[in-house]
Amino acid sequence: MTRPTTMARSGMVVTPHYLASQAGAYALQQGANAVEATIAAAAVLAVVYPHANSIGGDNFWLIYSAADQALRAINASGRSGSLATLAYYRSRGMERIPARGYAAANTVPGTVSGWGEAYNFATGTMRKGSADVGWKELLQPAIAYAADGFPVSKHQADRALIDFNPDDRSFGNIQRFDECRRIFCNHGRPWRCGEVMCQSDLARTLEMLADKGADEFYLGETACKIAKDFAANDGTLTLDDFRGHSANWVEPISVDYRGYLACNLPPNTQGMAALGCLNILNNFDLSRIHDGTADYYHLMAEATKAAFADRDRWVTDPKFLDIPLNQLLSAEHGRAQAQDIRARIKAAPSAATISGGDTVWIGVVDRDGNAVSLIQSICDGFGSAIVPEGTGVLMQNRGKFFALDDESANRLLPRKRTFHTLIAGMLMKDGAPSLVYGTMGGEGQPQTQTALVTRIVDFGYTPQDAIDAPRWLQGRFLDVTQPATQLHLEGRVPDSVVAELRRRGHSVAMTTDYSDLMGHAGAIMINRGTAVLHGGADPRGDGAAIGF
Repeated sequence: MTRPTTMARSGMVVTPHYLASQAGAYALQQGANAVEATIAAAAVLAVVYPHANSIGGDNFWLIYSAADQALRAINASGRSGSLATLAYYRSRGMERIPARGYAAANTVPGTVSGWGEAYNFATGTMRKGSADVGWKELLQPAIAYAADGFPVSKHQADRALIDFNPDDRSFGNIQRFDECRRIFCNHGRPWRCGEVMCQSDLARTLEMLADKGADEFYLGETACKIAKDFAANDGTLTLDDFRGHSANWVEPISVDYRGYLACNLPPNTQGMAALGCLNILNNFDLSRIHDGTADYYHLMAEATKAAFADRDRWVTDPKFLDIPLNQLLSAEHGRAQAQDIRARIKAAPSAATISGGDTVWIGVVDRDGNAVSLIQSICDGFGSAIVPEGTGVLMQNRGKFFALDDESANRLLPRKRTFHTLIAGMLMKDGAPSLVYGTMGGEGQPQTQTALVTRIVDFGYTPQDAIDAPRWLQGRFLDVTQPATQLHLEGRVPDSVVAELRRRGHSVAMTTDYSDLMGHAGAIMINRGTAVLHGGADPRGDGAAIGF
């Protein structure tokens, strides 16, 4: 254990950056409910963790309201621009959507619409008592950090050394984008850990949002500035695309797991893959497969491959494809997948994989029992590297996942939502939250969610112990040249386990002991018997679990 599990009774916030956790906890102490505190924390993260998320990205919400004992979800992902067509890319000689530049920034940012939709719900259905924590108050900490500066985190500094490396062309060398370089470099080189970074343009944009509400981003001056910049640079987003955007309430999806109801986000996210893993594992007695053994890692990797095969075939915008979720998450399908795993002696080949993983997860539980699991991202580190002049808004590159062909489920069409790696989890017991959990990490999100659930539910770990335990990742990291069949293990996994996994046919690659590539996980466990909240934050990141 790297640190003790945080315990409290009145409220708890977990984020991957301590300043955001503090902002959320302060909001709770001022009378904010879980959703309002999440907005405060998410806004701070959009400033102090700019490599991983921004108001130019997307987010997804799971919200449990104690007032009506209901779990809801918000899809605040953006749709592709009206000019984002196959002809646009083909006429420019592109066989795939690039990771950087205006051609990569082809979806409307949904983050602010998610904040706005959640805030309206929080001040209506969820509001209890006379506490008045307004929209302006929730954004003030983020505005202050953008205007006055914040110490650059180790994770931002480390990530910038990768993305601003002039010798690495794998992501298009983002130093060539003037505004990105001006903001995220200090005198021509990336900001270093501990240096104080300000974002004055972003502060002004956030101030406009605080004054005029979330709609300002889509209907006001900010939208006009972004659309003007894109028009001048042959981009695919127009002012009409912003004006036509909206976040949507959607139904969470779920499977039973050991007496709990595991809940996640529906397509266009990969939430079905996280639930698919648990649906398969329901057919194995993990009390006979101890954590940390070759049997455990083998089973987790094989369940991942099976769940990813379904994901890669089906996940896209459900408005454009009828996805058979009921069948894919049925107990019968899980049993058949489990039988296939049992029938193989050697590891199966991997399904196709999708890279991308700079993201933030936020978990909040308040004194009334309301709970939020939120995921927010710009896809790759520093997203598309496009910052429309005068806005400070770093645009995501989530639309790079679209396929430039005529057959793929996730093929590009105008005003379509792309495949999303972003997912947020919640375990329910008797209709109320028992575990709020999630992680960043692209391909690793379903896998790390599975690790947290199995280690807490099956093996009795505390949230912090489950987060600290050695993790795996089946697939590739950001480098698409890596073989998708690799099983990455953290360095703390014993040599004897590694040798046995290789004997079973796994192509094992070792990482450091606490590898940042495994994602930044967080969790809050709710003990309803004692009314104690147990929280954990990932030592692989810069986060904290703060309770009171």
